[in-house]
Amino acid sequence: MVVVTGAELDAMDDAEFAAAADQAQVFARTSPEHKLRIVQALQAAEHVVAMTGDGVNDAPALKQADVGVAMGRRGTEAAKEAAEIVLLDDDFASIVAAVHEGRVVHDNIRKVIAWTLPTNGGLVLVAAAAIAAGLTMPMSPLQILWINLVTAGSLGLALAFEPAEDGVMDRPPRPAEKGLLSPFTLWRLGAVSVLFLAGAVAVLAYASGRGYGIETARTMAVNAIVVMQIFYLFNVRYLHTASMNWRAVRGTPALLAALAAVAAAQFAFTYLPFMQEVFGSAPVPFWDGVGIVCVGLLLLLLLEAEKAVLRRMGRFEELRV
Repeated sequence: MVVVTGAELDAMDDAEFAAAADQAQVFARTSPEHKLRIVQALQAAEHVVAMTGDGVNDAPALKQADVGVAMGRRGTEAAKEAAEIVLLDDDFASIVAAVHEGRVVHDNIRKVIAWTLPTNGGLVLVAAAAIAAGLTMPMSPLQILWINLVTAGSLGLALAFEPAEDGVMDRPPRPAEKGLLSPFTLWRLGAVSVLFLAGAVAVLAYASGRGYGIETARTMAVNAIVVMQIFYLFNVRYLHTASMNWRAVRGTPALLAALAAVAAAQFAFTYLPFMQEVFGSAPVPFWDGVGIVCVGLLLLLLLEAEKAVLRRMGRFEELRV
């Protein structure tokens, strides 16, 4: 353990001070000026700095740090004003718990975005492709509204309650200027939208080949989109690691409730007469329904393979952790 005292810091030039700030684990008998310079030196070395303090003299360093943490019980008002976080229990362990919770919340927000954008992009692409080709719309406007109402209000919300991924505290701090839309999310927006289009086209082509009417074909397309959204949800639940594991299969209470709600809603949409009258849907034969589920499973397998290949290539930061 490298220990540096305030007297030793006073004897150092700027280069030595920067090296000491980067290498030392303990600073003893330091003045408020030393604390401020240590924070600045660490920031100059591109570290994310958290500073704890309770006194008036700590205020400059607390304000300079990326995250200033003041003591709630014995801290002065000046320290609390300068800090971004106030520990109400004065327990440093609360900092670790807060960082953990913050990373989980941030991950879940990114998961919601990574699921919402591509699934909506797939819907837009299906409709745009039909319009561009001069074909009959594969889904009516009311059916598109149904998809958004059923899935966005249940599946997307379920991602907000996901538990922490393995190794969430082993990652380096995220740069403050880094946004929620990462290159991997943008890549997924394009790739998944195209896969959704391919899945919908395959189902519609199958329905046409079987001689089904427009109501049945549209119902199959709607169910295919929803099933693909469900399977894509399982892939998005783990941004940094493989999604094919027992923990993913078990799910969370929120996820299981959302899946049950969507399954019940789709059953009603497909088979209940009054829903058929409202949405223009029609019953789907059992084995055709099994085929639609297989389309969703194929989507999941393709995306898991894509994730594994990109991780091996080291292409995106999320997949290197």
